[in-house]
Amino acid sequence: MGACEKSSWAVFLGFLFTFSLLLCMAQADVHSYTLVLQETEFERLCENKSILVANGSFPGPTVWTHRGDTVVVTVVNKGNYGVTIHWHGARQMYNPWHDGPAYVTQCPIQPQQNFTQTIVLDKEEGTLWWHAHNDWTRASTIILGEWYGKNLTEMVINATRTGGDVDTSVAYTINGQPGDFYQCSKEPTYRMAVDPNKTYLLRIISAIMNEEMFFGIANHTLTLVGMDGAYLEQVNTSYIMIAPGQTMDVLVTTDQKPSHYYVLGIPFVDTQAPSDTTTPSAILHYSGRYEPPAYPNSIILPGLTERNSAESFMRLLKSLVDDKHPIKVPLNITKRLYLTVSVNNVECAQGDTCEGPHGNRHSASLNNISWTVPNIDILQAYYRKLPGIYYTDFPDQPPRYFDFAGDVGDNVTYPVVGRTVVKPIEYGSEVELIFQGTNIPAAENHPMHLHGYSFYLVGFGRGNFSLNMSIPTYNLTHPPKINTVALPKNGWATIRFKANNPGVWFMHCHLECHASWGMAMAFLLRKRACATCPRICPLVRDHCDEIDGASSSPLSAPVTVIDSAELVSSSESCWFVGGQTHLPQLVVVSSSSSGYGGLN
Repeated sequence: MGACEKSSWAVFLGFLFTFSLLLCMAQADVHSYTLVLQETEFERLCENKSILVANGSFPGPTVWTHRGDTVVVTVVNKGNYGVTIHWHGARQMYNPWHDGPAYVTQCPIQPQQNFTQTIVLDKEEGTLWWHAHNDWTRASTIILGEWYGKNLTEMVINATRTGGDVDTSVAYTINGQPGDFYQCSKEPTYRMAVDPNKTYLLRIISAIMNEEMFFGIANHTLTLVGMDGAYLEQVNTSYIMIAPGQTMDVLVTTDQKPSHYYVLGIPFVDTQAPSDTTTPSAILHYSGRYEPPAYPNSIILPGLTERNSAESFMRLLKSLVDDKHPIKVPLNITKRLYLTVSVNNVECAQGDTCEGPHGNRHSASLNNISWTVPNIDILQAYYRKLPGIYYTDFPDQPPRYFDFAGDVGDNVTYPVVGRTVVKPIEYGSEVELIFQGTNIPAAENHPMHLHGYSFYLVGFGRGNFSLNMSIPTYNLTHPPKINTVALPKNGWATIRFKANNPGVWFMHCHLECHASWGMAMAFLLRKRACATCPRICPLVRDHCDEIDGASSSPLSAPVTVIDSAELVSSSESCWFVGGQTHLPQLVVVSSSSSGYGGLN
């Protein structure tokens, strides 16, 4: 498709400060700018509340860019807590220092300090986004999804202390507004003004914290054309099912009688855990002269628990394959991991009072190892050869096998806690990851997100993965290329990718409660020499909880550049850090109060 068209619409499903990247096809450019984060008062549902926003925009601003561009962002934290920014879906080739997950690739940006990130775009096309990536900070602004009735930071601090739940949201939102079906919310309902007989591109981002969402527009067909920064084979559908962290690019033709039409979301709730089951709405508003209806035309979406509808939609997803969009599904698998994905709990410490299940603390794990946050980011620890920060014995398979998706019996194990464990992967490996959902103790869908890579979803299904039954169902000819996969409840999903991007790359469930309980791990991938790329390493410090009294933190100090000649001889070379030898020219960035991104 051609140059970026700024007339397209964006629909954000989520509650956080977020920032969208609109990727189009053109020549590579570079743009540098500043992003200021600070607390601002907003009114929703008859109440005022202070939330963290970017550049005073609610939802966040928009960046229009092209495939191959470089974006340089100085993040200034004027908030009250440390924060990092993750560029979700950007592969960041040879540039893991600027990926953003706290304690994995950097320390949090402390209040009144700043950090400059370089976002190197490669082959991505479509809609990407950024969000905060430590604790629940990404919930600080609205886009379609969640509004919390209490101070979220205080709720998270209390839940961390007690091991209990964080209260569910009280509303979902579409582009910052809950819509007609909430108290004090009908008048400011978000309206999308459209002209008859035109085709609009919707860039749909799920920034929702803890639920998947069915989404549709009354009387209008959705044509899905892209997902997670890559093209899909076009498919017409009456609804989509989008999981937290996913982005989708949808064409809508305004071929109906001029009127008002509801844009609705229905959460997909496949768990017994407490959930927000309310309905957000917006209105598709045709231009022209006509008698407006008393109520907008409505749509019937799949119900809260309609698992068949969710999985039927997933089966529609196939990559666009042509001369301009070839796919390279790894076929010679050299590294295979079988990962059990579990919600666990851990015993309450003696003398403590815990508010999790059976008086214990909530926990979560991959292969029965619960992610433990280190006191300095893993990338620095590797670079500086710091002992005892992380360990490299993450297992390729669970500690024991049983009926994972069925009657787990007495196999409800407490996970390993207190050790930060990563998985080393050899550069050039063709990797297969088999996610296996478990029935411990409350199963549900898990949107699993991998940083630094897009991957092919080659198969998924219900029940336990089986070599004899599951592998024959693989789609190896045109599987969707995505970065976040919705692992079915008590089911399995298989992804494949080639390990060609050195760095430390985080992988985690994008349900915020599960990630904060430990449903995460990291891959360590190194390449010892790169003759064409400079290596750029931020100046380091000893611990992430150090706060420099000066106006700028060590993380925002000048970087050290190690040229390629030093790579082989230097004992402290940043083997996987770098960018391009030549920076392109200038990126065009647009800001909007309804921050959105898209595919042109």
